[in-house]
Amino acid sequence: MTRPLQHLTAHPSAMLLAAQLLQVLAWPFLGGSTPGRAFLGVIGMLAVGSAVLAVRRTPNVSRVVFFLGAPTIVFTLLDAVFRDTDWITLTSGLLHAPFYFYVSYAMLRYLFHDDVITTDEYYATGAAFTVVAWGFAYVFSVVQVVWPDSFSNAGGFEHSWFELLYLSFSTLTSVGLSDIVAVGEQARSVVMVEMMVGVFYVAMVVARMVGLTMMRRR
Repeated sequence: MTRPLQHLTAHPSAMLLAAQLLQVLAWPFLGGSTPGRAFLGVIGMLAVGSAVLAVRRTPNVSRVVFFLGAPTIVFTLLDAVFRDTDWITLTSGLLHAPFYFYVSYAMLRYLFHDDVITTDEYYATGAAFTVVAWGFAYVFSVVQVVWPDSFSNAGGFEHSWFELLYLSFSTLTSVGLSDIVAVGEQARSVVMVEMMVGVFYVAMVVARMVGLTMMRRR
């Protein structure tokens, strides 16, 4: 048990990836209660902030993570308690989305900062991908508040954040397995942008990681 923990602490990107995947698996069990939603949201935010500070400890990154992350955590708690209050959901999404996108930018800078591939950078490849999916899920939540009935499925038009996260992952990976469909024009435009991001991510990041790995072996 000690060795896996040491492995995680030595690789902050692995901690972030593990925390993100743990949230995905735990949400169906804890997301139905206010304390559960608050716990998962805050733990996720702390994991993201800690990981990005570990891999990109610069003054600019530290300031952005602190000044943008602190109010985001507050609205994470408010959104968990007042989940049906539109202005809280809207503000929370407007804070979460740029925070997660900035974190993904910082992690991509970490991946591209040199030509040496480390174990933690392999983990960062997956972690940055999940962070982007989180960011678009919050964009979808904003779209759903500003333009009601933007997303639809057999259950209706209003969808929980976890359902929007499912849509985000299925869109970003281009698997098309989600039962939720973007029916509003604004929603469809955002979904198309995420499709492009998913394709570019695979082409840019994964291809570079594979190429550098092959060069190192040669």
